[in-house]
Amino acid sequence: MKKKKVGIVGVGNVGSTLAFTLVMKNLCDCILLKDIRDNFTQAMALDISQAVSCINSKTIVKAISNDEDFCDCDIVVITAGIPRKPNMSRDDLLFTNAKIMTSIVKNVIKYNENAIIIIVSNPLDAMVYWALKASKWKRNKILGMAGVLDTSRLCHFIKEKVGPKNIKTLVLGGHGDEMIPLINSTTVDDKPLKDFLNDKEISEIVEKTKNGGIEIVKLLQTGSAYYAPANSTALMVEAILKDKKEIFPCAMKLDGEYGHKDVVIGVPVVLGKNGAETIIEKELNDIEKSEFSKSVSSVKTLIEKLEESSK
Repeated sequence: MKKKKVGIVGVGNVGSTLAFTLVMKNLCDCILLKDIRDNFTQAMALDISQAVSCINSKTIVKAISNDEDFCDCDIVVITAGIPRKPNMSRDDLLFTNAKIMTSIVKNVIKYNENAIIIIVSNPLDAMVYWALKASKWKRNKILGMAGVLDTSRLCHFIKEKVGPKNIKTLVLGGHGDEMIPLINSTTVDDKPLKDFLNDKEISEIVEKTKNGGIEIVKLLQTGSAYYAPANSTALMVEAILKDKKEIFPCAMKLDGEYGHKDVVIGVPVVLGKNGAETIIEKELNDIEKSEFSKSVSSVKTLIEKLEESSK
């Protein structure tokens, strides 16, 4: 039986927490860690390995320096990129991380031709598009983690209001201000959310969800969220490795779905061994359709800037 291998490029807070989560879940035989900081990466590999030795996890964690040794992965997760710094424009962040993404993807595909790539780097939707362009791979093999995280945040803020109940919901659209929580189809213990909360309370929850990451950044002052992003990515990795055919909202390149083409945006996707196996087209009301189109336009603006800069 082929051993399962996961590679993680970028071993900051999200990458290292993801590696630890995967080892604790015993999901794969080997995890490869790669980062421009060799000593730091070796330290993370040692620390994670020592932390889980007492649970007899079968997973081996390795720090990798050479591109050719970062190879034969079933899944590669890319978290690498720079955070936005003071006095840095959004465009500067976009262009810098696009260059980083191109370099990483070209190295990854050379030695991992059968891998599914999950992008976590920001600006997320544009980075998935750019990774697809750099690789020339089919769209099912490169997708982004954002909707799982946004949906998890929405569930949290609903639970703050209604208590620990069974909540089913979904967030579509871009990973940013234009995300679209599907409130009309959200249920609490199989009953509509609007049976529990009034319009004002729901509006507050939606705004909190959109600002969920920003709030953590403000509180930390020197960093951003990592437990929730790492766990959201781990859920996607598990669905692919175990061929679970579970539905998760992921950043995917559209080819006519939802009435849009040649753009990456968050939509419900069936995840299995072939990556994004099917895009699920949810029925949206007129307001949701309008918000979805607005979200698409926002991502397209970023893509157009990248295309223009590369000429």
